[in-house]
Amino acid sequence: MTIIIILVILALAFDLLNGIHDSSNIVATMISSRAFSPQIALGITAICEFSGPFIFGVAVAKTIGSEIITADAISLEVLIAALSGAILWNVLTWFLGIPSSSSHAIVGGLLGAVLVGAGAQAVQLQGIGKVLIALFTSPIIGLVFGFVITKLVYVLIARASLGINTVFKRGQIVTAMALALSHGANDAQKSMGIITLALVIGGYLQSFEVPLWVVFACSFMIALGTSLGGWRLIRTLGGKFYKIRPIDGFSAQMASAIVILGNSLLGGPVSTTQVVSSAIMGVGAAERVNKVRWGVASEILIAWFLTIPATGLVSAGIYLLIKLLQSA
Repeated sequence: MTIIIILVILALAFDLLNGIHDSSNIVATMISSRAFSPQIALGITAICEFSGPFIFGVAVAKTIGSEIITADAISLEVLIAALSGAILWNVLTWFLGIPSSSSHAIVGGLLGAVLVGAGAQAVQLQGIGKVLIALFTSPIIGLVFGFVITKLVYVLIARASLGINTVFKRGQIVTAMALALSHGANDAQKSMGIITLALVIGGYLQSFEVPLWVVFACSFMIALGTSLGGWRLIRTLGGKFYKIRPIDGFSAQMASAIVILGNSLLGGPVSTTQVVSSAIMGVGAAERVNKVRWGVASEILIAWFLTIPATGLVSAGIYLLIKLLQSA
């Protein structure tokens, strides 16, 4: 029972950090375009984050918990090592102000710990393929959607007066809520999947069905993390690409919400950081390609490709340390 409690605490801590680390991406465009104050933006986002899984279901949790690894082939120590590696990476990148991916971190952590603790036979290749496709295609789709939506908006407002900026400022409350709901329906579910998998492994559940208390706890923690902020990442996403206007924020939020919600309904875990960042770049490129500071984007891209192998190695090392302490 003690190890289950430790694992649940680690999973909820991961969710809290995910809220601080990733959810700030949602409010970045609202704040930078001056559509909302930081306090109001974070409050709206936190409420919607909590509501997302209750409205759109737990398809992503089922993918993470039942389609990536085989439950009867791994131990609870493997899951603890996976979560610990993902948390350590999130703390490091948060401290450095790098908007890396919590989704990549948990996938890398799982793979590293499972390969060392149970072997390759415990990995379900079809599920891994589904996850990797979602992770690596979603930013490309976000970039394209950001570009196309912005071009379409420019066509529709070609003869509008300057007062159209007020419309886009107010319109962001709708797109921001949609984005926050979609993020809650995706990112909060990763911890739900891990906790439910742990309950199955520990014999507390006969089949993989996410309990209501798990949905509530994970939703609450990611909402709490969102309300605490994540100011370094807000500055990175909100201002380093280019100066964001209300029309940019509106288009980026709409593009991001469509991509994230679509994947959530299909059970595909995505990186909100990647999708929002690429959507912001797509929006900027729609106006002028050299408007986007691509150097910042390349730095983030490097961090993305480092995350899975880095968390995999860290989680593998933590698992070996746990086994060493157990045998001592």
